[in-house]
Amino acid sequence: MKVTQVKELLTTVTAEILGESVVVNEDLSNVVEVGEQIINAQNGLDNYVRSLVDHIGRVVFVDRVYSGRVPSVVRDAWEYGAVLEKISMKMPDAEENESWELTDGTSYDPNIFHAPTISAKFWNKRITFEIPMSITEKQVKSAFSNAVQLNAFYSLIQSTIEKAMTVKIDALVMRTINGMIADTIYNEFPSGTYSGTSGVRAVNLLALYNQQFTPTTPLTAAQAIYNPEFIRFASLTMANYIDRMSVISTLFNTEGAERFTPRDLLHVVMLADFKNAAAAYLQSDTFHDNYVALPNAETVPYWQGSGIDYGFSDVTAINVVSPQGHNVNVSGVLAVMFDRDALGVSNLDRRTTTNYNAKAEFWNEFHKADMGAWVDPAENGVVFFVA
Repeated sequence: MKVTQVKELLTTVTAEILGESVVVNEDLSNVVEVGEQIINAQNGLDNYVRSLVDHIGRVVFVDRVYSGRVPSVVRDAWEYGAVLEKISMKMPDAEENESWELTDGTSYDPNIFHAPTISAKFWNKRITFEIPMSITEKQVKSAFSNAVQLNAFYSLIQSTIEKAMTVKIDALVMRTINGMIADTIYNEFPSGTYSGTSGVRAVNLLALYNQQFTPTTPLTAAQAIYNPEFIRFASLTMANYIDRMSVISTLFNTEGAERFTPRDLLHVVMLADFKNAAAAYLQSDTFHDNYVALPNAETVPYWQGSGIDYGFSDVTAINVVSPQGHNVNVSGVLAVMFDRDALGVSNLDRRTTTNYNAKAEFWNEFHKADMGAWVDPAENGVVFFVA
């Protein structure tokens, strides 16, 4: 075991604590151990006869359950087949009520057939992946002191696999939402130019705010989420959209279908940076904060990835080929509202299969997941961004 004397460091530390010295640079490289993958021969021996291997005392397994953190758009498994079908009907037009236009000698035919205008959509694609893992028993038993440690080791393996499955399924959930966002923005701005302009389904909050309040000294996208006046404007706009989407309209979906979304079926997902900034810079010093609060929403720390430093341009970015095949590269996305039936991840089939190799005495586990990730452009969906 390597032992380091820390007398000199403690002298310095004591002087700093007592106010007898300014804060100085401290070398902690030989004090705080970061751990090694394998104990080397020199550091792993006792300090008496220098031939005995140090005994391992407590064994700690890094076995923490990860539940994930993505919006709750995973649906129950489809129970009646492998295909999802959605049937909708177009609202019929009004015609003249002839009860008030009666003319002597005129025949009024009640036997005209009026067929409903019905459309049906089908989703039957699957996405799938598996995580293989080889498990042994005899070969690893000698590394542990007792059966409890051995069982904890196997528990660590299984929980880590479960963690990996959660991360990957969460990623697919976010990609489904990102696909809806990308297609909505492309439908509104097919030219790819969305800075300084706004649409009905892809709402550029910054452009609307600058046009109305600061046309000469406009805010930048990075400044906007820390500006109380902008946050008030964003809260107002989102609240208006919640009311507008609850009334039947063709404006809030990319196929022009007749749809409405009541509040209990509206899903709101918001960037955590934006929602937290609203709480810190606006609601915290507002007496009636309920009047300026953003809509209740699930939050995500980023849409696609954090980058290397959680920078604004990274956490607000979406750079994808959309479900409809459009190449969309956009940043500044703050929130999205969509109908419960606008997207989802469903038909989730999780299973584990095993195969034992008698010759080498190990068995392979194959942790598999099948699911259907779907988007329906005929359902309401609105994106809020700053650019």
